[in-house]
Amino acid sequence: MPTVFVFGFLVTSAWGFDAPLGKNTPLPKDKVATRPNLIAIVTDDQGRWAMGTYGNREIHTPNMDRIGKEGIVFTNAFAITPVCSPSRAVYLTGRYPTELGITDWIAPREARNGLGLKATTWPQVLRQNGYRTGLIGKWHLGMQPVYHPNRLGFSHFMGFLGGGNRPMNPTLEVHGERKKLHGSLPDLLVDEAIEFVERNAKRPFALSLHFRAPHLPYGPVPQQDSAPYKNLDPQVPVPRGAVAKQIKKWNRDYYASITSVDRNIGRLLETLDKLKLSKNTIVLFTSDHGYNNGRHNINTKGNGHWIAGGVTGPKRPNMWDTSIRVPLVVRWPEVVKPGTRTDAMVSNLDMFRTVMGALAIPWKDSPAVHGKDFSPLFHGKTIPQTKAIFGQYDLHNSGLAYLRMIRTQKFKFVKHYKANFMDEFYDLANDPDEKRNLMRGRQAGRFRKKTAELEKSLIEWQRSIDDPILKSNY
Repeated sequence: MPTVFVFGFLVTSAWGFDAPLGKNTPLPKDKVATRPNLIAIVTDDQGRWAMGTYGNREIHTPNMDRIGKEGIVFTNAFAITPVCSPSRAVYLTGRYPTELGITDWIAPREARNGLGLKATTWPQVLRQNGYRTGLIGKWHLGMQPVYHPNRLGFSHFMGFLGGGNRPMNPTLEVHGERKKLHGSLPDLLVDEAIEFVERNAKRPFALSLHFRAPHLPYGPVPQQDSAPYKNLDPQVPVPRGAVAKQIKKWNRDYYASITSVDRNIGRLLETLDKLKLSKNTIVLFTSDHGYNNGRHNINTKGNGHWIAGGVTGPKRPNMWDTSIRVPLVVRWPEVVKPGTRTDAMVSNLDMFRTVMGALAIPWKDSPAVHGKDFSPLFHGKTIPQTKAIFGQYDLHNSGLAYLRMIRTQKFKFVKHYKANFMDEFYDLANDPDEKRNLMRGRQAGRFRKKTAELEKSLIEWQRSIDDPILKSNY
């Protein structure tokens, strides 16, 4: 009986884009049959705070929480960029946004003009090693035929190529044709995921399940998913100047959208139980990036808008932890000890190497793939400590901003290129909510040495990846 790896992020790859890694040597057929399977699950726009495992007592996420209770909870997991397309590209390739040429979400005009993912991805390597690969749900990494999931490492695709869709009665690509379907989008996606698992239960498979929820618009959702919040008065942060009624409604609707995903994750876990696959299944669940919903006086994520007085204002591009910290939980009953927690700093940049390590896939290593393999943590082993996580975000949709970030356990420095007086420095040990930017004010001098040290490390990293912003005549 093959093992199953249930994972939680987004995926893509192209058979025509093998150059960075070179040719990989596939596994012998007798070893392919014994490899674990993989199911990759990712939500869209779910902050770490929006899950029971991380202390939220108002949201209803029993199945997401179950994965953590029966496995390992990562308390310091990050996305290195705070919007969807570049974050998903990073996750699949182990490369930074500027290296991939995808630095903001891919807008429709960009997609029509040929922007898409051009790099080797881990699903491609799995397919080369005999896995049946599938993507169900959101893509958002190119609309041209060359970027279609079927050309990028997936033998099966059902979902949508763009960034958005209707939460109810969506239009999806099914067997190569666009069809209007009836029902809740999470329900329809998991119906297909269950069929995929049932069809491939006796062979190695790698399934990526990418929900659109809880991305705006949050609803409508089935009544059973919104019912827990009908009379809820959410105890959420209401920043100065914001309208409490608006913030609370946003959060009720946001919670309901997440619960619609959670209920369907439960259906998938039940299927694994029925097929007797659960014992040897790795379940990894996460989101593509974080979310704010009023925190820091903005809505949505790293490209969110200021909000005050019930009015939506201009963009406030950001790299706050609320926008980049993500849920990450892993279950693997034969390996991971239930109830394990780790504060090791990991990121979606690590996923390529982690998949290869967890599934013991031989591949030709390359400096083009960054990150580290954190799968030894599944086995109760230790890994080298990550001293700093580096991040990027270049906003060019509905605004302009060029952000670079270095984050350690205790400090964060964000450099705003092509903008004066916007740089940020936070003492995370004493200000975990990042409410006080210490680049200015009475304490700026106290941290000047640390700020200079972090900026130096940041620029060294930028040079190591040939960051184009350093050549932009700033």
